[in-house]
Parts: sequence; structure tokens; C-alpha cells
Amino acid sequence: MQPHRRLREDLLDAAAGLIIERGFRRVRMQDVADAVGVSRQTVYNEFGDKWGLAQALNLRENERYLDGVDAALSDHADLYSAVAAAVSYTLRTAADDPLKKATLTGEGSEDLLPLMTTHAEPVLFAARERIVDHAVRQWPELDAAEVAEIADAVIRLTMSHVMLPTDPAEVVAGRLARLVARYLRVPDAASDAAGPPAASSPAAASPADYSPPLSSS
Repeated sequence: MQPHRRLREDLLDAAAGLIIERGFRRVRMQDVADAVGVSRQTVYNEFGDKWGLAQALNLRENERYLDGVDAALSDHADLYSAVAAAVSYTLRTAADDPLKKATLTGEGSEDLLPLMTTHAEPVLFAARERIVDHAVRQWPELDAAEVAEIADAVIRLTMSHVMLPTDPAEVVAGRLARLVARYLRVPDAASDAAGPPAASSPAAASPADYSPPLSSS
């Protein structure tokens, strides 16, 4: 890893640890600098300000989640199972993620919540682009525009369940996988069990048919 990239990663690691320990509001740029052994100006030069540091940390953590999503999708040949595995991975990982816990429930980290709600666009766009690219590469018969539409809906719904879990991860994963399969007109677990659909089967499900527990936009 290049020295500049290594420094950036070290600063983000330090910031994450301090946020988990103290809460975002109590972390100063000087604290991050001291943890890595550099000057405060170095931290400012890298991220601009404290909010820039928070955004960079959020984007890096999102990329790490997406690495796991990529792996989950790749492990399954059928779309339904792949989506269920990816959603389940995301929800389970988030539930055990100390940084996510600090953001959602930790005292002093309320200022980070907009990164998952009203200022979540960079995360949403990055996740949608990466997931769509993966899906159309793994399942080239799918329509890219339709994949983008349903991916946007499922990402938002998954983020809502990360913020306000209401059901076990496997239950939510199955629901969202069925939504994707029916929207894209591919087999899901229920249709596999019931056999091929009749000619008069209902129209594909719409993302609007599934209401999230909490809006993330």
C-alpha cells in the first residue's frame, strides 16, 4: 500500500476507534492526529474538516460492506438465494458492528445519523452502482435498468432495517429476495415449490408494494 493511502487508512482507523470509545461529538481532529502520531494539520489536509472525516469513514465502511455483498452474491447461482444471502449478511454484520452501534445508539454520535438518512446519497449511489454492475455481470440476461430500479429500493429498505430492526435478518432477507425475484421475473423460493406459474399469473411485484419500517431518504 502506498504511504499516503496507508496514512489515510490509519487516520480512519483511529477515528473509528475514538468514535466507538467516546462518541463522535467528543472526538477532536487533534485526538485523531495524536492517535496516529501526526500533526493536526495533516488530518485537516486529508479530510478538510471533521465532517469530511466522518463522510470519508462512512464511505470506507460502506465499501467494506459491499465487499461482503459481492462475496455473498458470487456464492449463489440463483438470484433469489444470492439476494437473500447478501441482505442477511448486511443485516447481521451491521447488528454486530461497533461503529454502527455507536452511530445509532451511542451517546454523542447523533451528529452521524444524517450519513445514514438525509445525507446518505453518496452511500446509496455507490452501493447501487456496484451492486448493479455485479448483478448484470453475473446474470447477463437481466435488464440493467430494471436491476437499477429494484436495487435502489432494496438498498433503501435494507438501510431502514439496519436503523430500525423489526424482524430477524433471515425473515427480512427472504422478503426482499422475493421482491427482487418477482420484480425481475425470475424464480423465487415460493414459485420453485409451487412449480411453473400459470399463464394468468399476476404482474411482477413493484418496489412500492413493500413499505419500509423507516424511511431512509
